[in-house]
Amino acid sequence: MADYDVIGIGNAIVDVIFPATDEFLLTHMIAKSVMTLIDEFRAEQLIAAAHGASQSSGGSAANTMAGLASFGATGCFVGKVKNDRLGFSFAEDLQRIGVDYDTPMSVAGAPTACCVIAVTPDGHRSMSTYLGASRDLTPEDINAKQIGSASILYVEGYMWDDEKCKNAIRKAIAACKGAGNKVAFTLSDPFCVGRYREEFLHLMKEDIDILFANEEEAKALFEVDSFVPALEAVRDWRGLGIITRSEKGCVVADPSGQVHMQPAEPIAKVVDTTGAGDGFAAGFMYGMSRNHSLQACAQLGSIAAAEVISHYGARPEHSLKSLAAKAGL
Repeated sequence: MADYDVIGIGNAIVDVIFPATDEFLLTHMIAKSVMTLIDEFRAEQLIAAAHGASQSSGGSAANTMAGLASFGATGCFVGKVKNDRLGFSFAEDLQRIGVDYDTPMSVAGAPTACCVIAVTPDGHRSMSTYLGASRDLTPEDINAKQIGSASILYVEGYMWDDEKCKNAIRKAIAACKGAGNKVAFTLSDPFCVGRYREEFLHLMKEDIDILFANEEEAKALFEVDSFVPALEAVRDWRGLGIITRSEKGCVVADPSGQVHMQPAEPIAKVVDTTGAGDGFAAGFMYGMSRNHSLQACAQLGSIAAAEVISHYGARPEHSLKSLAAKAGL
């Protein structure tokens, strides 16, 4: 038996979320619906302009681990913070919700990372991210025995922006594969795919067993203009590929090349799409950890995504375990 269902590796970030207009985005030169990397000075400027903001621990993989904990899965997060106010807040948040977190904190260097998230009335989120201390994750922070104890290692594509982080991930992947377990990878963002397309394709060929992508990320990865050829490319890969399509639901291509489609869960109103993909990945991997069918895994992912986009913030406010039970899963 594995000690953990899932161990996630990602940027340890504190989210600053606030409602904004399209005019605000133009005024502050924020690219809509994507993640843009910024420096510490610009982060301070945007936070000062973010009226009505709320603060919570975030980061893509950490959000996924929070979703898994809400389902009742066992999980651990690996990511770097500094021993400052935000860093301690991040650690306390994860531990409070039942996610193990023991990555050593930095004692010098950049402060804990933050992400300023502007949410427009249409529910889209535009993220300006200062990576700060999260860039300082090194191979020395990876406990190979701990990584090998998880059934699934879940890796956040955003981490590929720093060479030290890449080396840490490579060490973790080697530990996971050495233990005979599965590596899951999320592409994170179309711009991220654009920067590292060839490296991501190499990872798919050599190391990745499970790939999470939204439609735009999948099109960027395979350099196609529409969904159908992107799906065909995932089928040809012959791993387990999951493509989410917002209100169109998701499509799962299994290693045999068969395709499974799952509609999106209906909700009254989309409030904030921040963390929808993170929640979906949590539901899907929870289903895998309980040996559910791929169709049921996709449904669990859709249930989690629907809960997350029904309110501000990237982490569930209601028990995902209870929602799954209501659905008979």
